[in-house]
This record gives sequence, structure tokens and C-alpha cells, in this order.
Amino acid sequence: MERARKPEWLRVKAHSAKGLEFVEEMLKNLHLNTVCDEAACPNRGECFGRKTATFMILGNVCTRNCTFCNVSKGKVQPVDENEPERVAKAVKALGLKHAVITSVTRDDLPDGGAGHFARVIEAVRNTAPGVTVEVLIPDFKGNVEALKKVVNAHPEIINHNVETVPELYSEVRPMADYRRSLEVLKNVKELDKSIYTKSGIMVGLGETEEQVISVMQDLRKVGCDFLTIGQYLAPSVMHHPVVEYVHPDRFKAYEEKAYQMGFLYVASGPLVRSSYMADQAIDKINLS
Repeated sequence: MERARKPEWLRVKAHSAKGLEFVEEMLKNLHLNTVCDEAACPNRGECFGRKTATFMILGNVCTRNCTFCNVSKGKVQPVDENEPERVAKAVKALGLKHAVITSVTRDDLPDGGAGHFARVIEAVRNTAPGVTVEVLIPDFKGNVEALKKVVNAHPEIINHNVETVPELYSEVRPMADYRRSLEVLKNVKELDKSIYTKSGIMVGLGETEEQVISVMQDLRKVGCDFLTIGQYLAPSVMHHPVVEYVHPDRFKAYEEKAYQMGFLYVASGPLVRSSYMADQAIDKINLS
């Protein structure tokens, strides 16, 4: 069980079911997964109510064993070659101006699914011209040639989350590597400086304030442009426990510190998630 009751600031407000039902029906008809559903995101009702969603490609089963994540682990599914066109149809049907696409980690694939990401980006470009694209990618095991496939498709934003402080990786992300994740972000900039990079971190897993600041510094050193910071919420008693519910004042302090460091856009708050209100970053820097 979680070690403390959820504080008032983590209460999720009820939202209209009208948009939610539309999105749910569309996703069902197009046989698409979303990280909103698979990761049990607390903002699902709000985002679906606004007729937006973060698409999760390459199936809904992950090859990694992170202890914070609600996405299923186990036997992966074959790559659906028709998925790019269905994602593009959904983007157009929702009238999105900014599409966010993520995936499970597919260590079983030679390129980690990078080529599939590129095909999804291309399909969105062809079907919904003018839509800006953000992809939240896995580390592709550090394979730069795989990363090039995504970079060459030229999404406006490439996001790769470091998720937590390096001191907690053995507990929280045992199959990942903190330095490798930083290298992914660094390599994006080296391959194409015009692409904005983004990363995110959860707090409340047992990290210290100093460790969070250190991660922020590391991200700036590799040229990371956008940052998200949110409260970790354990999906079940089988997952890593919540050690602390971080007060909104500290989230605000992290935000102010991040802007001082030079991040172009920062979203920091208890209910912030990687793709939550992602279009706000686009609006802030007038990218669209």
C-alpha cells in the first residue's frame, strides 16, 4: 500500500463525458492503444474530454521491467504494419494541432521500433498536414542508427524520459541506463539541431531535492529544451511505493530553477505527465 493518504492537491476533478465517449469509441473502432489507458494516467478523463490522447504504438506489452510502470510486461505482439495509417486517421478525426506518439519498449526488434515510429510520423504528415508531431521514444538500446530513422522523419519534438534520478535506477528502471538516456537526447541534437528535445522526471520515489536539481543540470548539459516534472503515483501495491507526496510549492521551486537553467518550457506539478498539455510548449515557443 502507499505510505500516506493522497493529499488534497492530488484530487482529480470530474470532466464531461461527451468528448470522452467520442475518443473511446474512435480508439476502439481504429484498434489503437493510448498511454492514457495503459499507464492509468490520472488525466485521462480531462484529456479525452478535450478530444485529445497520446497514442501508444507497437502494441501494449513492454519488454522492460520498470517497477513504476503500469504497462503490461510479457509476450510482445507482432508489429502492425497498418497502424501508422490508423494513427493518422485518429489525429485527423480528433482535429489535433499537436500529435503526441509514444510506444512500449521493444527490445526484441532490431531497431527497437524506430522505423515504425518514422512511418507513423510520415503517415500523420500525409494525412493531417500542418499538425506538429511529438514522439516519446524508448532508448533503442543506444543504437544511433535506429535513432537516425526517427530524426530523419523530423518530428518537431523528440522526448525521451530519464524518469528518475540515477541513484534509483537499480530499483525503478533496472533494464535502463541513466547515461544512455542522456546520450539519446544528446545524439538527437547532434543529428539535427532544429529538433526540440524534451525529457521528464517523476518525484516522490525517494529522491532528494539535490538529486533532482542534478538531473536537471545533466539534461541542460545535453541541450534538453523542455522538461516535465510530476508526482509518482503507484499503480498498485505490486509497484514501487510512493515514498513522498511532494508539495506544490516544491514543484513551483523546481519550475523556477529549471527556467533559470535555460529550459525553454517547463511543466512542473503534481498531476503533470510527459504528454499532458503538450501543445502548450508549442504555443509558448510559437513553433506551429
